[in-house]
Amino acid sequence: MPKLSNLELVALADSFPYADGSAAYQSATGLLYQFKSHDGVANLGYLLPFVVDALRELTDHFVVDDQDQAVCIRKEYDTVEKRSKLMNDLALSWRNEKKFKVLAGWRSELYPVYYPTSTIYFTLERAACPLFGLVTYGVHLTAYIPATADKPLRIWVPRRSKTKSTYPSMLDNTVAGGISYPYGIFDTLIKECAEEAGFDSDLIKQGAKSVGSVSYYYVRTSQAGGESGLLQPEIQYCYDLEVTEDTKPPEPVDGEAEEFKLWDVDTIMRELGAGNFKPNTALVTIDFLIRHGEITPEKEPNIVQLCSRMHRYIVHPIK
Repeated sequence: MPKLSNLELVALADSFPYADGSAAYQSATGLLYQFKSHDGVANLGYLLPFVVDALRELTDHFVVDDQDQAVCIRKEYDTVEKRSKLMNDLALSWRNEKKFKVLAGWRSELYPVYYPTSTIYFTLERAACPLFGLVTYGVHLTAYIPATADKPLRIWVPRRSKTKSTYPSMLDNTVAGGISYPYGIFDTLIKECAEEAGFDSDLIKQGAKSVGSVSYYYVRTSQAGGESGLLQPEIQYCYDLEVTEDTKPPEPVDGEAEEFKLWDVDTIMRELGAGNFKPNTALVTIDFLIRHGEITPEKEPNIVQLCSRMHRYIVHPIK
């Protein structure tokens, strides 16, 4: 298998075509419907035709407009509570009917959906969010030992459990997890660090450094679980954690990871090129390597494109 370039790796996560008028964009969007707020203003996400067909039957709750290619929540759902109940009751009924395969990954976690900006519009079961193309959020932490006079920079890299329903046995960021309601960003980071890697909360509070975010527009594949082609725009809040040789190493706690390896940049670049990282964690790793001067304009001719693709403008309302 030929080595994947950094740009090809980022494109695996940022895989939805750009609005550039190209044939790829026209083909991708020609069949999509906008999922609109009850006031008809906000495009909360994009719906695939088979989801639209399922919503056609629910005329008491949604209005399907084929001319404008939109599905709108009915106006009477005018509170967060009403909308959240509507959406979660629907997701649960679809799950019980086994209507969509993606719902087999039910997590009993609520994800927040925002509209207007930073205002919660409703909350929805995590597994159902891709059916509606909703923006989701997560935290990713990279724990690393900086370079010294005699050793290169090294990163703690976990291998996902072979029994996971999504991306089994692939490589991951040191810690990563979705932000579920009502947890905040840093609260989620502390929780995930304890659950996935056994990191003490004091270590995270004192050492985790916020380094911004990445954003991309993912078209789900079979590796993600459920139906292929579902859309998942995502924003990940990124953190760096500088550790030392004496810091207690990460270890599997909740079974999400099988093992952690301390790898140098050459090893990580080789594993990236082989396609062994989960797509969005490959993107976060590349972002880390750029920020730490391991991927430079001299080494990477596509660095401007890389940075743009890793910080994509999301057309839907966001946090």
